[in-house]
Amino acid sequence: MSNETNERSDDGADVSFDPGHFRTVMGHFPTGVTIVSGMNADGKPHGFTIGSFTSVSLDPPMVGFLPQVGSTTWDAMATSGSFCVNVLSDEQSDLCWKFAKSGTDDTRFDGVDWHAAPSGSPILDRAVAWIDCSIEHVYDMGDHHFVLGNVGALDADADHDGKPPEPLLFFKGTLGGFGAVG
Repeated sequence: MSNETNERSDDGADVSFDPGHFRTVMGHFPTGVTIVSGMNADGKPHGFTIGSFTSVSLDPPMVGFLPQVGSTTWDAMATSGSFCVNVLSDEQSDLCWKFAKSGTDDTRFDGVDWHAAPSGSPILDRAVAWIDCSIEHVYDMGDHHFVLGNVGALDADADHDGKPPEPLLFFKGTLGGFGAVG
């Protein structure tokens, strides 16, 4: 427990909260790395790296992710009404960084092999898994949106050999693979 005491304003808001410290502490929770992809109104692929992805419901099957408010990539994809979550393999760290860089919307798919999901959204070749969704609802949550999607199709065997590749993980600002224990 921290010894730091947070000051409160007259309305009870925390006025000394340190967002950098929050990010550091939250970085201790490992996350999978995904690229959420979709098409814009002109039929051009768009996508971005997202670590904040989660399963929401089994019945009906639903997932969610959290793009930042003001994301031009999300704005371009949202109009299509669908998206595809691509779970990256431990051999796709280059794609993680390529799709995370801001200001590169027009070149992110350059040299990237993909094929269309049933919705038309891009499925990245060699992804550990992909989940194709229609947008159910978008909720505003602070400085992010929560995008809730209905799962329409999914798969988890990139090589069709019965064994999917290992996932890419993000932990304390770095990327790595997964090693099972026990």
